[in-house]
Amino acid sequence: MTATPTPRVTIKEVAARAGVSKGAVSLAFNQKPGLSEATRDRIFRAARELGWAPSPTARTLAGSRVDVVGLAICRPARLLGLEPFYMEFVSGVESVLTEHSCSLLLRLVRSLEEEVGLQESWWRGRQIGGSILVDFRADDPRVATVERLGMPVVAVGHPSLTGSLTSVWTEDATAVTEAVRYLAALGHRRIARVGGAATLGHTSMRTAAFDEAARALELAGAWQVATDYSGEAGARATRSLLTAAAPDRPTAIVYDNDIMAVAGLAVAAEMGLSVPDDVSLLAWDDSQLCRITHPPLSAMSHDVHGFGAEAARTLFGVITGEGPGSHPVPTPVLTPRGSTAPPKV
Repeated sequence: MTATPTPRVTIKEVAARAGVSKGAVSLAFNQKPGLSEATRDRIFRAARELGWAPSPTARTLAGSRVDVVGLAICRPARLLGLEPFYMEFVSGVESVLTEHSCSLLLRLVRSLEEEVGLQESWWRGRQIGGSILVDFRADDPRVATVERLGMPVVAVGHPSLTGSLTSVWTEDATAVTEAVRYLAALGHRRIARVGGAATLGHTSMRTAAFDEAARALELAGAWQVATDYSGEAGARATRSLLTAAAPDRPTAIVYDNDIMAVAGLAVAAEMGLSVPDDVSLLAWDDSQLCRITHPPLSAMSHDVHGFGAEAARTLFGVITGEGPGSHPVPTPVLTPRGSTAPPKV
């Protein structure tokens, strides 16, 4: 028995569901003026419910020119402006987009749920030809959304977090293990880590790797503190760690970014402690900030600009179908400077 084909949803049905004219649907999906944001959102919602999208949305996958790439970041604007990582990452992305005469559509969002709606609106509204997704969580809802839409993306995150999406990532667990082993080789037996947001997938991986390295090395003490990556949070965490009595105080601290490491250096000075004589400090990412402090900060060096460029190149590979697929970028490597040394006996 031959199956009856499922009737194709039409623009007329979308218009009826949204309570607007067919012309209004066309205006919404072509990003033309003349509609309120509430009406536009109602049209997109109706289209989602009916599973409808205008056929021209496939133009990117068919090989047409890509003019705009999307990037949404779930961070407060004030913090993002101070974070060297994303400034370097975006500059790397832009370096590749410029080669393709393509623009970056950057948006800050307050939650993953907001980003899911934004990415879907961008794609259904034909505002972008593809998107770069960052800061993955466990069971990240963006994976299912972009799979359903057939939207070209590159996921900046470990494959264990990104499902079937093409991804690029750093082996953070390997880098954390190297950092702990280095400090232990210097003679440190009490080591702390000031980490990022606990909800982020890469933070969880670093946390697990730190715990495993501490157990393998049988450290006398190992502490981990979660923060929001800000200098203020890094300073508070450092102050809390260093005000403990000597047996419960770390002699070395690893930070998940360089902003917090610089803040930690200031807290040590405030408390009359010498770096590295009283406490060794090790940063992450290794921006210019690490090289202009006194002493200069040892760091797990990472080519963040190159990471952004590789993410953009990989996205264009996804769009054309000629890319390398999922692959890691170089793992951060240890760059010793003046902020790490053997502990006082």
